[in-house]
Amino acid sequence: MSDEWKRLKQSKRVIVKVGSSTLTHKTGNLNLARMELLVRQMVDIKNQGRDVIFVSSGAVAAGIGRLGLRERPKEISARQALAAIGQGILMHTYEKFFGEYGITVAQVLLTMDDFADRTRYLNARTTIRQILSYNAVPIINENDTVAFDEIKVGENDILSAMMAGLADADLLVLLSDVDGLYTANPKADPDAKHIPLVKNITPEIEALAGGAGSMLGSGGMKTKIAAARVAVSQGIPVVLTNGNRGDCLRFLNEDYDEPAEGQATLFLPKTQAMGSRKGWLAFSTRSAGTVFVDKGAAKALIEQGRSLLASGILRVEGGFARGEIIEIREGETAIARGISNYSAADMDLIKGKNSGDFESILGPGHDQEVVHRDNMSMWM
Repeated sequence: MSDEWKRLKQSKRVIVKVGSSTLTHKTGNLNLARMELLVRQMVDIKNQGRDVIFVSSGAVAAGIGRLGLRERPKEISARQALAAIGQGILMHTYEKFFGEYGITVAQVLLTMDDFADRTRYLNARTTIRQILSYNAVPIINENDTVAFDEIKVGENDILSAMMAGLADADLLVLLSDVDGLYTANPKADPDAKHIPLVKNITPEIEALAGGAGSMLGSGGMKTKIAAARVAVSQGIPVVLTNGNRGDCLRFLNEDYDEPAEGQATLFLPKTQAMGSRKGWLAFSTRSAGTVFVDKGAAKALIEQGRSLLASGILRVEGGFARGEIIEIREGETAIARGISNYSAADMDLIKGKNSGDFESILGPGHDQEVVHRDNMSMWM
């Protein structure tokens, strides 16, 4: 067994994410046999003394199956209604299966606003910790009954990665309908090669996601690579494997080896992780505006770990206030996100200036840094 897989066995808090395709039959009805196998494996993980957080899709699909609809409706209101119908069915099923092993479950429904607002983020963090202290399993889903495009996280893959940072997880497991990452779509290209280990998520790795509408496109491999990037940037390893197999989580058991060749992809965490707070800044917040900087300022931020100074700012966009989150860009490339010490109006007045000029422009009592390094999270 490789050292990378051995280290995973030391994980104390594991997040498992499963999608609708794994949980349901083609008819839209829940695949009870597969759900029971998955629950049994998660209970086994808990019996080893680990915390388990379960991110589960399937509410809309369960609603479609219960009503006998032939296709997924396009109207947002219809999907929200189906989620309301299906979420109860989903939780009732999980409660029954986990209950057979004496495990209590807790439903937690979230939207992007719960991550973006720092107070709500910390409240969710405290609640998850309390649920775990009761030895229960939090079952997380996006709150599709109220969420719409402006407040949706978008995919439960991304939700699970954001949850991994919120909960200080040691491992994220993404269960899909493929055996990991390939050089091409394995269902369409017989020469596609399985990639067992990803040390860095490079543009070349991201390009393997394929185009929108393909099996590896939007909502498929694309979001899984994006989720892996969110998690590994926060120091959390990610395993992508096939949730249709009855032993997909057994690699965590001391009695089992790592998954067989071609059955999983392991994304290694970055050695210099962001940490929880900077992970929140980078991935959970919404930007209230954008600041464009010159190459010198970008180099100082990326290579030297400096704060952002007004002298390197070229342009300011948006109507943000002091204390709001802004994105920092060099040209079209987003390099960082942070908490602004200035409003957009004031920053526009001091852009390109040295800090010694601030008093004559804005009056006394202003910060030298536009965004302090401690309140900034780098994306590069």
